[in-house]
Amino acid sequence: MSRKVNWMVVGAAVAGFTGPVRAELPPLIPREVLFGNPDKMSPKISPDGKRLGYIAPDQGVLNVWIRTVGKSDDRVVTKDRIRGIRSFFWAENNEQILYVQDKGGDENWHIYCVTLGTNEEKDLTPFDGVQARVTAAEPAFPNEILLAINNRNPQLHDVYRADLKTGKLTLEAQNDAGFINWVADQHFQVRGAMKIASTSSTSLEVRETKDSAWRTLATWDPQDALSSGPVAFTPDGKGMYIISSAGSNTSQLRELDLASGKEKVLASDDEADVEDVVVHPTKYTIQAVGFNKQRTTWKVLDPTIAEDFAALERVRAGDFGLINRDHADQTWLVYYNTDNGPVYYYAYDRKTKKADLLFSNRAALEKLQLANMKPVSIKARDGLVVNGYLTLPVGVPGKNLPLVLNVHGGPWARDSWGYDGEAQWLANRGYACLQVNYRGSTGYGKKFLNAANREWAGKMHDDLIDAVNWAIAEGIADPKRVAIYGGSYGGYATLVGLTFTPDVFCCGVDIVGPSNLITFMETIPPYWKPIESILWDRVGHPEKDAEFLKSRSPLFKVDQIKKPLLIAQGANDPRVKKAESQQIVEALKKAGKVVEYVEYPDEGHGFARPENRLDFYGRAEKFLATHVGGRFEETTSKSDDAKPKPGAN
Repeated sequence: MSRKVNWMVVGAAVAGFTGPVRAELPPLIPREVLFGNPDKMSPKISPDGKRLGYIAPDQGVLNVWIRTVGKSDDRVVTKDRIRGIRSFFWAENNEQILYVQDKGGDENWHIYCVTLGTNEEKDLTPFDGVQARVTAAEPAFPNEILLAINNRNPQLHDVYRADLKTGKLTLEAQNDAGFINWVADQHFQVRGAMKIASTSSTSLEVRETKDSAWRTLATWDPQDALSSGPVAFTPDGKGMYIISSAGSNTSQLRELDLASGKEKVLASDDEADVEDVVVHPTKYTIQAVGFNKQRTTWKVLDPTIAEDFAALERVRAGDFGLINRDHADQTWLVYYNTDNGPVYYYAYDRKTKKADLLFSNRAALEKLQLANMKPVSIKARDGLVVNGYLTLPVGVPGKNLPLVLNVHGGPWARDSWGYDGEAQWLANRGYACLQVNYRGSTGYGKKFLNAANREWAGKMHDDLIDAVNWAIAEGIADPKRVAIYGGSYGGYATLVGLTFTPDVFCCGVDIVGPSNLITFMETIPPYWKPIESILWDRVGHPEKDAEFLKSRSPLFKVDQIKKPLLIAQGANDPRVKKAESQQIVEALKKAGKVVEYVEYPDEGHGFARPENRLDFYGRAEKFLATHVGGRFEETTSKSDDAKPKPGAN
């Protein structure tokens, strides 16, 4: 979210609190720099290594650009004028670009194909109200791609072979068994699939050929279900690489023999789950495995790339990862995450062992005083160790600060070290930002993951409160100036914070958070139906556990709310329907409580359009400044073009 900024005039547009401590803070970073469009991002090299693609704005909207390697002939090749493209990849034929896009945040993803010679664009999945997913692309089949589409049954995705030249779709695998995921082998045959049982256990199914019957190769019980699954077939097609936590606390990379069912551990870490697996694009061998407890670390399995990874470690500070590479395996594109700067992208030459900087995603950040993200470990009240990250303002003592507890969504996800726009935004405004990987967060082993079962608004919330108490005990946070903020599950946690623990927080910001767990479970998207047993097992059943879910739902405790609340919602959200926000806003109005509500008519589960992001963050920082006491930016921006639907104030 990129913009070049004249820093000499920023101070004239700032309003906030003054005093000797404030004067030590660095200049206010405009919201446009933090949350507007990036300059460039997500570079990918073509399979033949001759062209580079990347995402950058065109007429203010993110689109795909390409250029010839070694030249400056950059040109835009897509024409999105509404939401912006956030993900693309090269066709194996080097002649086409493919990207995914939905409408208004409805998550009914379409797959588009652009032929570079003619700029002809084709919607490969031209179905209304249907979601498509990319299953596989294969170098040996350069003019085809496998797509999973739920056009026959909204709950299930069938696999189709798409001809990139003609757009013709041919059914490859009909989903009559409730599969949630598909795996193709190197011959482009769909031979693997995942299924969830009513008991919330999962199974890996395989078949010998596309015409053979499916058989169960491996089964994972509910304790292992969220931390186990397939990666890819082995080069000879006689085995599968899988991630599994069966018999282990942390998930491991293993090789599973299809005939005998025997497993061999290839890589593991005692403290962290497998986070990333590097598979050679044409040889199908596993080359490296990434783990992340507090920072990303790599275990190299293929000795032929050991020198390359060692060379990449020396390029610059930060955590790196491989984006993609050409088929000759000579040029790698690599990203570097840093906590106090933008994301940097490099082209790495394996012959010379040198990396050349392509660009950073936000050049304006490179010369700014950004804050460091410090990993922290906190002991919860029941003895469980909870990890997270603390970002403190630059230039002021890290004591007795206003604090924003920034809760991640999921909940089966995590915060990680590296550049975080919200953490930098909050620190720049004068807040300590605390991000907690509460129990249920991924990456720390299945015991930690499963400790969250049926603990929404229970021990999961206790972890958040214990983290706040830790920050207060350490002298970091002023106990009278603590806010809670988050999206999705983090939005729910915000509502829980103001209802279940109303004296802890001075205000809250909820983004697309469910307020009633019963109605939330009853209105999940149709394609979530195959995984609903996982939700029942880990959250509760909307019928059998109705009273329990009601007791964990903030909607029924609005009378407990004492502090101001800001709620933001996407009107087209398929995961957390807008009724989840609307019903608690209405209940708050009836109870005479202070609530500010904003609804974006062209957004879903989060805010993709920069004008909406800028509008929301403008509202949020003024709300926080009013109730917690940080700085805020008064200047107008492109957020003035947003036309959200305001609610109660």
